[in-house]
Amino acid sequence: MVDQIVKIWVKTTMSIGEAIPVWGNWFYIYFVENEGMAFGISFGEKIGKLLLSLVRIGVASFIIYYLFALIKKKQAEWIVVVILSLIIAGAIGNIIDSMFYGMIWNYAPILYGRVVDMFYFKLFMLPNWVPLWGGNYFFPAIFNVADICTTTGIIAIIIWNKKIFVQKNEENIAQT
Repeated sequence: MVDQIVKIWVKTTMSIGEAIPVWGNWFYIYFVENEGMAFGISFGEKIGKLLLSLVRIGVASFIIYYLFALIKKKQAEWIVVVILSLIIAGAIGNIIDSMFYGMIWNYAPILYGRVVDMFYFKLFMLPNWVPLWGGNYFFPAIFNVADICTTTGIIAIIIWNKKIFVQKNEENIAQT
């Protein structure tokens, strides 16, 4: 909900490429539209965009199914519910953009919309001697609330993976 409110506010009050400083030269609301995946990566133009949208829907549907199955079996600890809910919320936020924004703003058919991104942090400049990225700002990505949810969920899975996955293995061993 917060994701869509922020995206619609940005889309209706700003022009693409417009930046509003929020905190000095470090944090901006910077309106861009992302046609592809994370960090603006895209592939295959129209067929790639369609496949990306369908894969997003499929993966989100599977995670929703998996979460409900865990809850139904009473095997979902609160941490698992929170982590998977963050990932689902982030996925749905960006799916909504891809599915409907093109139709709402009359620039593309269903499933071909662009994702609205707006948070930009110019933290510090990397020295020129750094291979590949020298002379650029550290973490130059522009992202949105949905990306924050998804990334937080994935990082949480990495951090708490033993608590989440080992418990299932121990239960399986105990049942055999």
